[in-house]
Amino acid sequence: MEARMDVYKLLPGAFNAMMGLQTFVNESGLDKTLTELIKIRASQINGCAFCLNMHTREARQMGETEQRIYALPAWEESPYYTEKERAALALTEAVTLISTSRVPDEVYKAAQAVFTQQEIATITMAIVAINSWNRIAITSRTLPQG
Repeated sequence: MEARMDVYKLLPGAFNAMMGLQTFVNESGLDKTLTELIKIRASQINGCAFCLNMHTREARQMGETEQRIYALPAWEESPYYTEKERAALALTEAVTLISTSRVPDEVYKAAQAVFTQQEIATITMAIVAINSWNRIAITSRTLPQG
């Protein structure tokens, strides 16, 4: 497979805008492990090889276990995730699949049970960011590195 284009070189202003959103998420105080789980799960759903490669590697560097990374597609049936992680993963799936899920009330209520409104808003922005990165990488065929 060959890369189609380098969006980042073609549109540096757009890249900088995306980096601004990502920087906001990175500096928001959101738990870093939770953020990586969100990135990995959305990237799995979207089938983004570049982002999966990057974020599984980053998660491992942060101390995430192989077991939890491998079990993410089956998080609902796996005992490895906290209540907060489960709520964030459900929200990640619903937002990523928004055209069919419409973010059900029960998913939002589960998030409200364990997160503040501020945290839900921040998690939503993290989900929006990774979905945007996935779409850029998939469309441009950004190849996994390393």
